[in-house]
Amino acid sequence: MELSGKNVVVTGAASGIGWSLCERFAHEGAATIIAADIDASGLAALEEALKEVTSCQVSSMQVDVSRESDIQALVAHAEEMHGQIDLFCSNAGIFVPGDEHVADDAWEKIWDINVKSHIYAARAALPAMLERGEGYLLNTASAAGLLSQVGSAPYAVTKHAAIGFAEWLSITYGNRGIKVSVCLLYTSPSPRDRG
Repeated sequence: MELSGKNVVVTGAASGIGWSLCERFAHEGAATIIAADIDASGLAALEEALKEVTSCQVSSMQVDVSRESDIQALVAHAEEMHGQIDLFCSNAGIFVPGDEHVADDAWEKIWDINVKSHIYAARAALPAMLERGEGYLLNTASAAGLLSQVGSAPYAVTKHAAIGFAEWLSITYGNRGIKVSVCLLYTSPSPRDRG
């Protein structure tokens, strides 16, 4: 995707892959970047760092991607401020170590963040993209979604699901101008990784 002049949203932007995506998009000439994360201090640091190296307009919004209402508010804010979202990067993610005995609440949390956040992003961003016949969804997953993750059943399972959903979106909406990609992480994630 040619990023020059485009409006981009990145979740999980306050660290790791999300931070790096924001830096890259800014250097590639994006017009605006709306950085979203649950970590408000990390977002402030990102805004400050990007201000020093690029003329891209960067703003941030504290968002809990496990809550659909937060993602709806993020998309509404981005569309109100910038007219449209050209690229939505659903990047936020967490790592939970363990096997089938991981507690149900931990399974639910990783499912909400690593899978349902992609669903919420599609529900919120796709209508306007489909209306204008173009748009790009980039979902961060992992090599664990293609292979597996030693030491973490929840991570492996949710990353498989994230890739499956991205494939479904591409098949379903590709002929209507929607592009979908999956960003794969090939290193072992730390518990603080946001992707």
